[in-house]
Amino acid sequence: MSSPTVGDHVVSRLGRWGARRFYGYPGDGIGGVISAVGRAVEAGDAEFVQVRHEETAGFAATADVKFGGSPLGVVAVTSGPGAVHVLNGLYDAKLDHVPVVALLGQTATNALGTGYYQELDLVRLYGDVAGEFVFQVTSPSQVQHAVDRAARIARERRTVTAIVLPSDVQDADAVPEVPDGHGFTHTSAVPGSLPGTPRQEALEQAAEVLRSGRKVAILAGAGALGATAELTAVADALGAGVAKALLGKAVLDDRVEWVTGAIGLLGTRPSYDLMRQCDTLLLVGTTMPYTEYYPAPGQARAVQIDVDGTRCGLRYPTEVNLVGDAGLTLAALLPLLAGADPDPSWRADIARWNTAWEEWSAERARAEAEPLNPELVVRGLSARLEDDHQIAVDCGTATSWFARDLDLRPTMTASLSGTLLSMGGGLPYALAAKEAHPDRPVLALLGDGAMQMNGLSELVTVAQRWRTWADPRFVVLVLNNRQLSFVAWEARAMQAEVPFGPAMDVPDVPYAGWAGLLGLAGRRVEGPEDLDEVLTEAMAATRPFVLDAVVDPDVPMIPPHVSLDQVVSTVKSQLKGDPAARGIVVEGVRETVGAAARAVRRHVRDR
Repeated sequence: MSSPTVGDHVVSRLGRWGARRFYGYPGDGIGGVISAVGRAVEAGDAEFVQVRHEETAGFAATADVKFGGSPLGVVAVTSGPGAVHVLNGLYDAKLDHVPVVALLGQTATNALGTGYYQELDLVRLYGDVAGEFVFQVTSPSQVQHAVDRAARIARERRTVTAIVLPSDVQDADAVPEVPDGHGFTHTSAVPGSLPGTPRQEALEQAAEVLRSGRKVAILAGAGALGATAELTAVADALGAGVAKALLGKAVLDDRVEWVTGAIGLLGTRPSYDLMRQCDTLLLVGTTMPYTEYYPAPGQARAVQIDVDGTRCGLRYPTEVNLVGDAGLTLAALLPLLAGADPDPSWRADIARWNTAWEEWSAERARAEAEPLNPELVVRGLSARLEDDHQIAVDCGTATSWFARDLDLRPTMTASLSGTLLSMGGGLPYALAAKEAHPDRPVLALLGDGAMQMNGLSELVTVAQRWRTWADPRFVVLVLNNRQLSFVAWEARAMQAEVPFGPAMDVPDVPYAGWAGLLGLAGRRVEGPEDLDEVLTEAMAATRPFVLDAVVDPDVPMIPPHVSLDQVVSTVKSQLKGDPAARGIVVEGVRETVGAAARAVRRHVRDR
């Protein structure tokens, strides 16, 4: 048997850090690592998922961690173009604070600096996305430290790190032991302890603020995932209502009467009212960026819990910041909340808002559309979700309907490109969810723009791998509206412009037909009369199923608080000759509060 190579050492050492699954695409610049992964796969010590593009490898490695498959995501890509392609997926990890290590191929050391083919300055290129740690290995003796530093920093700081590996170094013999002498240092592959609880004095200060509240609101994000019981107990002790940031949508059951659902531009009216009428705010594991959806400055006393103190006080002027694990910190707070005296009408108000919102949402989904209302489709899927479903979401109008129309519960997992908001991540996320938990069903929600960006190609990966999954259920909903409709709505609402057709229109593609060519299942649905039958068939399919739902692009996404400026801008775009104006006006009137409608009429009358 030949001696272990540097590539073998990289793979095995990352395994000690919890990384078993490698996402990537081969090339000669990363050949030594790919060969080492292959040997580990044969030994049963690793898995390799070959995707169709390096960008989707970055998305998938990020999602693998988000869906609980691995504590550390890993991508392995070749030099030059491969290292450039993967950047977008890695920025998704960086912005959502997900630990990922990038293994980057590089030109052989003897050719570095000569302008050799595919030679790029990867240390400089990765200085932002992997700014916490990016290192180019030039000697086998450096590898052990490089891997340990990359893995430790990625896990402890929840960020992206990168190791640049020249091709000749990858194939060199590994150095089994670092010499014991001056100029050499030793290293450990043992992760640090998990975050704990804040000091008692800080907990008591936070409890004093929270006990004083009569109308307490909680905003929970991704950092609260896994702390459902503790969050529920604290919310009950305070008589609080809870809104959820998108990445934390699965932390509490959307059907609970004091849970107001998603918050922000795509969120619910009850979440908006919760924040604007509370007198006390508890932020748990979130830095949701839309500050107009928080309480007004000075309205509420505020406490924040986060594992990273640098993120405290970032969105709202907090009085007490607790740095620690969300579950442990909430559990430590709970006994200190005795004596809280919430307004008994507060939760009754929240329940009333939720009831009104649900009635309005159901009416909105039944509203006339041509040919299908997208909310009707998503609500139909929501009713068919199982307790262990995993949901992957792409960016665009699919995100809006996910936020508003899909009822989640804590036994489910759901995620998307939350802060980068990148199109094209939905299918890679769904693939990673299935690779992480092959015995659980998956639902992917995509718009047709996102499906054409990365979904069509990654459906090839699905076709390649689905027979290895214990549970083959994998439904891809494509909201086929022949338009980049979210961007079109932004043009109407933000620029007061008619959407520019050549930029916004998307070709109509037979998505279900493409699935059939790949040996998968699929159906196209073009009217409400067939919807129930197709949804039932899709969710029960014994192989991956593409649901091509032809939906109306003109169903409006009205913000929960209906900004008058946005409504007026939309009217201006209609007056400029937007061909969708009639449908937008009809639906817009149904969804707009009286004050906004009167403002629009005044604007039209006075122009």
